[in-house]
Parts: sequence; C-alpha cells; structure tokens
Amino acid sequence: MISGNMKHKKQGLRGVSIVTTTWNERENIPKLVERIRKSIKIPHEIIVVDDSSPDGTYEIARKYADKAVKKKREGQTIGLLTGIKLAKYPIVVTLDADLENPPELIPKLLEKFTEGNYDLLVASRTKIPRISEKIASATIGRIIGVKDIFSNFRVYKRDKFKNIKIRMGETFGAELLAYAWKNKMKIGEYIYNPPPRRPNPRIGGKIKANIRAIWALVKTLIYMIT
Repeated sequence: MISGNMKHKKQGLRGVSIVTTTWNERENIPKLVERIRKSIKIPHEIIVVDDSSPDGTYEIARKYADKAVKKKREGQTIGLLTGIKLAKYPIVVTLDADLENPPELIPKLLEKFTEGNYDLLVASRTKIPRISEKIASATIGRIIGVKDIFSNFRVYKRDKFKNIKIRMGETFGAELLAYAWKNKMKIGEYIYNPPPRRPNPRIGGKIKANIRAIWALVKTLIYMIT
C-alpha cells in the first residue's frame, strides 16, 4: 500500500501552499496552524491574509504562519486571490480559518485533485444550511456542476488564476469558481460531512448572511453571463 506522502510524490506533487483569509480569528489561528502541520506530510507553507482585524489576528498570524499579510478590508474573495498569488507552490489549498473546514481532509483533497488532474477542486458539504446557499446550489451549482458554491475549501492550480482580476467585489469566493467555469477549466468536487457550525459566523447572523449571500449570487450570475 502506497502512503499518502509517497503517492503525492509519485504523482509529482512536491509541495502545497495553504491559504486562509481572516477577520477577527485571533483565537483560531494557533489551532488551525497546528492541525494543518499535523495533517500534511509533504513540504508546505501556510499563508494568512488578514483584512485588518481589530483583534490582533495579524500579529498572531505572524508568529504561527509562514507568511502573514495585512491588507485593507476588502472581503474574502480578494483575500483568497491575494494568497493564491503569494503562493510559492503550484498547488494551493484554501480553507476558512474558523475550523469548519477540517484540515485533516487536505490529503484526501490533494489525492483526488492530482488523480483527476483538475484545475480546481471544491470540497462540498453534504448539508448546506442557509436557504441562500441552497438557491445558489440550485442555480449556479447546477450550471457549473458543483453543489457548494460558497465553499472555499478548495484546491487550485495556482498559475491558472494568475491573470484574474476581481470584477464583482465580494462574492465569498464564487467569482473564482465562475472564472474557472468561464475559462473552461476542469472542475472537480469532493463531498464531505462538515463539523457543527460556530455560533457567530464571519458572514453575519441568519438574516444578514442570507441577504449578503443572495447578493453575491446575483453578482456571480451577472459575471457568468457577461
């Protein structure tokens, strides 16, 4: 039986960059980094892109991550792209800093990504909680062939995204997925059972979160047809 580490080497995966974006995630950074380090047995780097959190997230990230970047508050989509462009390895994994995307799944994602020779792989949750996310799945998801449109637990080929410029503002990463679809990239999907959600998600409370996600959905649809 070939170990995960040997399997990745055999398939040419020599290292991976891990990118997370943050807004007031000071308490989660040490735990996130520790779990990533334990989960990945190949060379890697951890990049934290912080949206000028007032709670000192950036200062904590500088201590624990390999790279930490502090930028003005522009949202998750631009933060993800910033991290992808900073990556030194050709394969990039993105995940949320709130520990709702289990770092222990990263080796499985990398295995499926390399075996399928995908340009982008999305880790989709078995259960999508918000009505806005269900609508996104039924519309954009049906078009693209990926269930969890707003999941940013993903694997990217870095160089496929080096020329993208964010046009629609904050779409919670959906524009990156739409960009891949518009450019006829090979998109794959990995289905997983998510852990319980935290009480106070970054996107906001139930009503606010649904409104913001629906607006992101509308902007993404406009992007796809223009």
